[in-house]
Amino acid sequence: MSDTRIARRTDRGVVAVGGEEAASFLNGVITSTVKTLEAGEARLGALLSPQGKVLFDFLITPGSDGYLIEIDRAKVADFVKRLGLYKLRAKVTIVDLSADVAVFLAFGGEAPAIAGATAFVDPRVAALGTHLLVPTALADAIAPNASPSDWHALRIAAGVPESGLDFALGDVFPHDVDMDDLSGVDFKKGCFVGQEVVSRMKHRGTARRRTILAHAREARPAWPDAGTEITCGDKVLGTLGSAHDATALALVRLDRAKEALDSGDAIEAGGVTLTLELPAFAHFDWPKETAE
Repeated sequence: MSDTRIARRTDRGVVAVGGEEAASFLNGVITSTVKTLEAGEARLGALLSPQGKVLFDFLITPGSDGYLIEIDRAKVADFVKRLGLYKLRAKVTIVDLSADVAVFLAFGGEAPAIAGATAFVDPRVAALGTHLLVPTALADAIAPNASPSDWHALRIAAGVPESGLDFALGDVFPHDVDMDDLSGVDFKKGCFVGQEVVSRMKHRGTARRRTILAHAREARPAWPDAGTEITCGDKVLGTLGSAHDATALALVRLDRAKEALDSGDAIEAGGVTLTLELPAFAHFDWPKETAE
């Protein structure tokens, strides 16, 4: 436990969805399955637009009465409002607990046991550690010994994208940000908002954009801002996301990226020369045919 690092994320909020119909309600609107979640487990999930674009991304885990959703704190009010539009007459409560629950991350070692806290291992990649949803009354007793940026370094190295840092909400499909390979989309559970579009992309194999790793050829490059175009000659391959040391995330067209790698020509973003790699968790592969 001495090696465990703990960081507090004040940029994360918590929403509670409870009531006797909470499971069926959530199962019908979000991308992941909640009915099979056990205590101490969590899943990545998203609420999509009817057109299949990601409006909100989050982690969901069972709570004492229903489910707790860890989400970008700046998006909580809009998320609660959006869920309310789908609630209709369902016997469900939707409550913003962000002022009452603090979010901590424990990584690099065994997570501490905190009475009254809800804990779950990050469902995307286990190396990202344990999330601790702690009542604010107990939060001051926890002394962080790391910063959120230390945790983001792990996230970037693992190739896991996060909204606001690597992609804009309302601008991507789940496949674009690897949600399908990070267990964030259940294609077998039946309908959810935007399901028809997302399922069509999967079954027709039309997902061309993916989030992958971009490695700089120098040890500590001067990374340009997120959103900077990644190019090979006069062709745009995609855009850069968040970065740490010599590694960044990149949202690219896989066919164009593969063509650029095969050509041997320089791949660049804001003057930084890159090489591209698929993340270890990826079930997708480089396309057999390159871009036209």
